[in-house]
Amino acid sequence: AGAETVKRAVELDLASRFRESLVCYQEGIDLLLQVVRATKDEAKKHRYREKISELLFFSDGKYHKQIRIEENATGFSYEKLFQEYLTEIVSEVWVEDPYIRQLYNFLRFCEMLVKGPCKVKTIHLLTSYDEGSGRSQQMSGLEEIQQSLTNYGVTLDVAFSSSIHDREIRFNNGWMIKIGRGLDYFKKPQGRFSIGYCDFDLRPCHETTVDVFHTKHTKKM
Repeated sequence: AGAETVKRAVELDLASRFRESLVCYQEGIDLLLQVVRATKDEAKKHRYREKISELLFFSDGKYHKQIRIEENATGFSYEKLFQEYLTEIVSEVWVEDPYIRQLYNFLRFCEMLVKGPCKVKTIHLLTSYDEGSGRSQQMSGLEEIQQSLTNYGVTLDVAFSSSIHDREIRFNNGWMIKIGRGLDYFKKPQGRFSIGYCDFDLRPCHETTVDVFHTKHTKKM
């Protein structure tokens, strides 16, 4: 079974179907680890470990997908971008973004996490202080989101840094998403009663690039 899974992973890899190949590599590695634990022959164990190391080389950091969002493009709500990676095992999320200023965007991101299918328990937010007169509004807004999330059993851990520059979002299932503009890639609606005000799939976007990676967390042999 392990050999067939690895063969399938290689075929998908050659076809540039990296996300599917990564899943197969992981399944093949898990199957070989089960064999290692069940095998008493030390020579066989050594050969299996060598094969596992080889597979880890091919699977580790292999996946990279890039999405280009054009100016004024629509159809790029948070659900469309992130839902594919929010599997049921996701319980912890890290958001690093120096310019969390449009708090309604961050709130919508949190709402998506609460809706599932993931079972998020903790959201870590690392951002910078608003240096203008909006700091008090920023703080009170984040505190309100924090309090609201507790009603759903979710803890929002907020930290501030004056040196943060990168924007990235990480899930504890290994997926990492980097958006050039961070979460604030939506344009302001033309009015409160214009199409796209409520439904972010219909909201025009600023031009930006989204990069998706996977970081492999391996089990001990």
